[in-house]
Amino acid sequence: MNFNAAIRALVFALIGAGLVGGCGFRPLYGEQAGGPGVAETLSSISIAEADTRVGQIIRNDLISGMRPGNGGAPDRYSLTLLPEVKSEKIIAKPQPATTRQAVHLAVSYELVEHQSGSVVSRGKTFSQASYDIVRQPFADQQARDDATARAAHEVSADIRTRLAAFFASRQ
Repeated sequence: MNFNAAIRALVFALIGAGLVGGCGFRPLYGEQAGGPGVAETLSSISIAEADTRVGQIIRNDLISGMRPGNGGAPDRYSLTLLPEVKSEKIIAKPQPATTRQAVHLAVSYELVEHQSGSVVSRGKTFSQASYDIVRQPFADQQARDDATARAAHEVSADIRTRLAAFFASRQ
């Protein structure tokens, strides 16, 4: 590489660093200089117990993603989840006997701050997962359970991302 090419590469690198440095980019889960970071704030959310299997899956995913080892900051927020599961046939042909169903999972959530008792964030998210009906009761139930779990994992990831974005916007 000659001297002019090295100078040009250095100039472009400096310009690129200046543009990226001035764009306001902050890592979502990075440390914050002025206070707790998003990860620490997420670990201060207690999640209400679930009374359904799909609610348990969502709650467990959120706990493992936001409070690994169930540690973290003291509880400052409470998260309430309200999952609704519905099924519908999406393909039903008599010949050949083909049936495909979909599980629709919609979850409403509310985040309440303990100190003020006010709702600071609420939202609704959804997911859909489909599965085949093979007319074998055990296999059909397993396929439905698997589709429900896949939808629950997607919803929990979405809720975690929404809460992280909410807290990042407040910092």
